[in-house]
Amino acid sequence: MSPDRPPLRYSDDLETVDPAREAATVEDLIQSFRHILTTTFRDYGHAVRGVHAKAHAVLQGRLVVDATLPPELAQGIFAQPGEYPAWLRISTNPGDLLSDTVALPRGIALKVENVPGPRLDADSDGAQDFLMINGPVFAVPRAQDFAGQLKLLAATTDRAEGAKIALSKTLQAVNAALGMVGLESTALAGMGGAPQTDPLGETYFSATPFRYGDHVAKFRLRPLSPALTALTGKPIDMGAAENPIRAQIRREMAGIDGEWAFEVQLARDPERQPIEDASALWDEAEAPFVQVATLYLPRQDSWDAEAVEQADDRMRFSPWNGIMAHRPLGSVNRARRETYRYSAHFRAEANGCPIHGLQEGDQ
Repeated sequence: MSPDRPPLRYSDDLETVDPAREAATVEDLIQSFRHILTTTFRDYGHAVRGVHAKAHAVLQGRLVVDATLPPELAQGIFAQPGEYPAWLRISTNPGDLLSDTVALPRGIALKVENVPGPRLDADSDGAQDFLMINGPVFAVPRAQDFAGQLKLLAATTDRAEGAKIALSKTLQAVNAALGMVGLESTALAGMGGAPQTDPLGETYFSATPFRYGDHVAKFRLRPLSPALTALTGKPIDMGAAENPIRAQIRREMAGIDGEWAFEVQLARDPERQPIEDASALWDEAEAPFVQVATLYLPRQDSWDAEAVEQADDRMRFSPWNGIMAHRPLGSVNRARRETYRYSAHFRAEANGCPIHGLQEGDQ
């Protein structure tokens, strides 16, 4: 199929929803979140996120929308050229604060502030959040599969970190060997076999689809400036630092004026680019990524105490914190709505620290 095929038009019937089954899945997810959150709060004396608890950097900058986008790309917050303040939080995926020697997939949360437009939820800080991981697909296709996976992860929260470190080293070796023959495993990466490479050189993907105004798209954030692309695949120095990933990013961002391309991948065929299967790879030959904006993050202290406290304790990041033009689509995204809200409320109440845009008692 050629990328010359016109972009798929958004319509409500693109999603296939099973309300009863999805309600049960959300309840399963909330139970797992509750176990993770209460366990880590007991251990740390401070509530952290149910997933992506450990931050490695918090950066501030601006997102600049390209000025000459064609109509199919000039949608939502990208409809008009402009500039928005932005925050970027870099993390790894578990809900407990593990040693960096446990090699796990990276994630980023991008908060674009002061975004106009009708909101998805009453809980809103006026921003558009984009959550991404350093892989193009999820390990599982649907929310019920993710619920089963999270239940297993919840059972290991705060259990035998030494064993996790040892397992991680074994899985890294296995996954590296598979990668040499083109068989690198998403499942092994999620279990602790991810490559120990520099997060600043990684490319990040939404993995799940979203409404893109009149169309449907996935998102990607790709390093653009030479100082960042030089870090792609660079190993983390696992030396004497207590938190080596955090320390390495801090050293690097002190001297890097970073630029990232924000890109969209427009769906063109609902069969070839499915909405409900988060594990399905959309072939770039059929649906190429195209840049619509540039994220500028100037050199700065990536572990500034005030910025970290703001991002970790006073902000929430959710794909549902945004405008209707970028509505999250598919089973996995629908399940994130209430589970992420539950996690944010737990943190706000446990820490006695209000989270910007979160309404009290709205669960």
